[in-house]
Amino acid sequence: MDFNLSKEHKELQEKARAFTEEVLFPHEMECEENDGLTPETHAIINQKVMDWGLNATNHTKEHGGQGMTLFEQMLVSEQLGQSTGAIWDAVPQPSYPMKFGSQDQIDEYLIPTCQNKRRDAYAITEADAGSDPTQCVTRADKCDGGYKINGEKWYVTVGDVADYLLVHAHLDGDADKATVFFVEKDAPGVSIKRTPQFTHHFAFKHPEFTFEDVVVDETKILGNVGDGFNLTKDWFVEARLGIAARCVGGATRALNVANEFAAGRIMFGQPVRDFQAIEFMIADMAMDIMSAKSMLYRVCWEMSQEGYDRKMKHARAAAIKLYCSEMVGRVCDKAVQILGGRGYMRENPVERLWRDTRVDRIWEGTSEIQRVIIAGQIKKRGLDIYTGW
Repeated sequence: MDFNLSKEHKELQEKARAFTEEVLFPHEMECEENDGLTPETHAIINQKVMDWGLNATNHTKEHGGQGMTLFEQMLVSEQLGQSTGAIWDAVPQPSYPMKFGSQDQIDEYLIPTCQNKRRDAYAITEADAGSDPTQCVTRADKCDGGYKINGEKWYVTVGDVADYLLVHAHLDGDADKATVFFVEKDAPGVSIKRTPQFTHHFAFKHPEFTFEDVVVDETKILGNVGDGFNLTKDWFVEARLGIAARCVGGATRALNVANEFAAGRIMFGQPVRDFQAIEFMIADMAMDIMSAKSMLYRVCWEMSQEGYDRKMKHARAAAIKLYCSEMVGRVCDKAVQILGGRGYMRENPVERLWRDTRVDRIWEGTSEIQRVIIAGQIKKRGLDIYTGW
């Protein structure tokens, strides 16, 4: 069994690394100091994404994307994850479930989004519905002209720059009729309630939206009535794999910065990396990354094969997201400790990574929810789903 990357995969990895260092890194402090990117900077990055051929890696070339496998998407996301301030989100991946849209929806939404001419945002979380989407109270009721949507959505990432939303709502208030709707952000009745401030200084915001008698016609249903949970689950799988890949990338950068600092920092007549306390931390960090990367690469490669079971993807994506998100927290915390006071300064990438990646244990399913998924899968399928390769 050959685990070496192919020539093509190495070239893709190098391209993504070069893009991250040349295009994204220069804007990190702008994002940090201004709590986001200016529209002008966003437009520059947007164009460079197209120029470098990194747009919509998760969608087919027929739909305007790059047609990459899950493994190839992971290689790109890993490198993008080295950037701070979530500037990686300026390299958008249009929501995966849109591939199941009608041809008209693909023409109106998916293709222009793959070409960076439009931007989507997935709206699922609510004030009292996070880990359990069955508790969503946003509802859609039949009316003249289609459906009337009422409710509220929280933490709609990139909702500030998106021009349309994918809204998870329950038809007639029935969770068994969970349905995803395309909703234009400027549609009558759609408004931003507020934009909370978070620990991180991300490139984009996470507004709260309200929907008051927002009317959409039947052509705005993605898939069919009642498909909502499966479509949202597919979205979660892709999002969790992306988080895991970016966590490995962020941890790798934090380790590189800490290792370089430890080699050059002289204390008591020798580099601090020669003290066992420091070299053991570096060893643990390297081991953590190696373990996470091994899992990430193996499972993303398997998921890229034809016929991989949809439920298996959900099960294993939970494990990867859990492990990698907790791993990056350990690595970044050690990196801050190794750099001492410098590691606590916002001008230092390890401080920003330490702060940025804390959310990875929360969004797209908390660590606790991932453990619930994993335990549930073991009960249903046995230990082999995780231990039998």
